[in-house]
Amino acid sequence: MQRRDLLNKLADLVEQNADELAEVESLNNGKPKMIALAVDLKAVVNVFRYYAGWADKVQGKTIPVAGPFFAFTRHEPVGVCGQIIPWNFPLLMLAWKFGPALAMGCTVVLKSSEKTPITALMLAKLVQQAGYPAGVVNILSGFGPTCGSFLARHPQVDKIAFTGSTAVGRLIQKYAAESNLKRVTLELGGKSPVIVAADADLDKAVQIVQLGIFFNSGQVCSAGSRVFVHESVYDKFLEKTLEATKKQVITNPLDPTCTVGPIVDKIQFERVMGYIHSGKQQGARLLVGGERVGDKGYFIQPTVFADVKEGMKICQEEIFGPVLSVIKFSSLDEAVKRANASEYGLGAGIISSDISASLRAAFALRSGTVYINCYHYLDTAIPFGGFKMSGVGRELGEYGLANYTEVKSVVVPLQ
Repeated sequence: MQRRDLLNKLADLVEQNADELAEVESLNNGKPKMIALAVDLKAVVNVFRYYAGWADKVQGKTIPVAGPFFAFTRHEPVGVCGQIIPWNFPLLMLAWKFGPALAMGCTVVLKSSEKTPITALMLAKLVQQAGYPAGVVNILSGFGPTCGSFLARHPQVDKIAFTGSTAVGRLIQKYAAESNLKRVTLELGGKSPVIVAADADLDKAVQIVQLGIFFNSGQVCSAGSRVFVHESVYDKFLEKTLEATKKQVITNPLDPTCTVGPIVDKIQFERVMGYIHSGKQQGARLLVGGERVGDKGYFIQPTVFADVKEGMKICQEEIFGPVLSVIKFSSLDEAVKRANASEYGLGAGIISSDISASLRAAFALRSGTVYINCYHYLDTAIPFGGFKMSGVGRELGEYGLANYTEVKSVVVPLQ
């Protein structure tokens, strides 16, 4: 099948050019090259291959009905899909959008972030090499208020998929309603909680929390930025967290030893530093970090605040940087209630040796994904999306296909 074969060919080309793409992605937004290669590019290839596998397997159903009628359903492409991606994972977010849309036979018009346009244009060249017909894939480099809003308002765009801030997500829905009521899927912000129970393996918990907040310099929508730690292990957790945070390597992202790269640009750098200042002003205890590193690039020390209260800005608002808030709790029910006291609901984590208690907590947490004794685990087959103000719809997995199909019912009399 052509859709399947083209997606597999595109995956092959990405794989063949992975090292160059990873290096440019590192230059594009500052993430460590080794992480771009081992995580982002590997996942891009997996996404294209996964949806290539679905391209020839989506089918309707024959439906038993009353009377002499034959009824069945067809899954048809939605049509022209506008797609708007963020700057934190440029290639990976492109793949999340392209994969299901192309597998289902849609055409796409994708707007890359104005902060990170380079690798999307490189991918466009690979799309040409793969043999896609002209007009199936279109990539625009532009700003949100002009290019992005134009896509969201355009009457010949049948669907819009957006990943970015909750504030812009509101505008996308408004523009879609004002135009042709196009379908909308949104993957938005987060302020994800991680609960460290009294019986948690603290060494493992610290490792998980470090990954949850400092991966990609904290520039992750589902970053585990609020950590609730049981009072009986609170001081020990802080001690181990201080030690682990000091071991993070902040250097040139092309250096293979780098674990934390720079913030994407001056605007975001100043925003993150503003939150750090707010944390200090509102009385949170700065455990480690909180300063700029060097005078070149926008590097920020991995930062941990202890004794954080729920009313503080650093506990309520999405920072999108390497800043962790640590909060003390006394019971699991209390921790879940406080974790849910947020307008966001994208990710959450539980670290405990009691799986039954962890599952009960997971069921109670209002989040699209709950990680138990892990964090940021990514597999293309697992759907991703949010509750509450963290979005509408799901990406990845079989669930992601529904965003790009229309279900048509066909009824035929047999007499």
